[in-house]
Amino acid sequence: MAFDYKKEYKEFYMPGRKPCIVTVPSMNYLAVRGQGDPNVEGGEYKQAIGLLYGIAFTIKMSRKCGRQMEGYFDYVVPPLEGFWWQDGIMGVDYDKKDMFRWISVIRLPDFVTKEDFAWAVTEAERKKKTDFSKVEFITIEEGLCVQCMHIGAYDDEPATVAVMHEFLRQQGYVTDFTKKRLHHEIYLSDARRVAPEKRKTVIRHPIKKEV
Repeated sequence: MAFDYKKEYKEFYMPGRKPCIVTVPSMNYLAVRGQGDPNVEGGEYKQAIGLLYGIAFTIKMSRKCGRQMEGYFDYVVPPLEGFWWQDGIMGVDYDKKDMFRWISVIRLPDFVTKEDFAWAVTEAERKKKTDFSKVEFITIEEGLCVQCMHIGAYDDEPATVAVMHEFLRQQGYVTDFTKKRLHHEIYLSDARRVAPEKRKTVIRHPIKKEV
């Protein structure tokens, strides 16, 4: 049976409806950076998702293409994730989507090296006749965070965020947003197939002890 990161690492992908504190280790990702409203049809964000999945599935199917990655095991491609921020704003303002800056990511298995990634970009470009040069291999260590499962439309996330921040206040923590520590979302539902009110999204914020 294929390894499923959501099931094997439930503490990172399947939190409950109540906020919890978690320490997130270093992970490697495929990443595409961009800016602007993610809802624009055919816009930069939707193009980025296509690029990410193009490389993600090239890596997953690498053995069928003759690429033998050391330590390879069969796995389910992890869910799409996003790191979001807006210049001059602490956290995010959902009413100013045109100001969004983002890094869309998909987690990579640890066995994937930078050399394997470079091969996948070349292979995907050869097969799909598409420019994948915007896709990066990056490493992120989030460290201490608060997270919570949000069920509902993306525009309704502020209510869940408010609950998270009240939980932090009670526990003696505060958010710790910086240029490297960002609002993080993990998308467990396919927005094309799941009604907004039923979508599951993990919301994660960086935190620190209140001084």
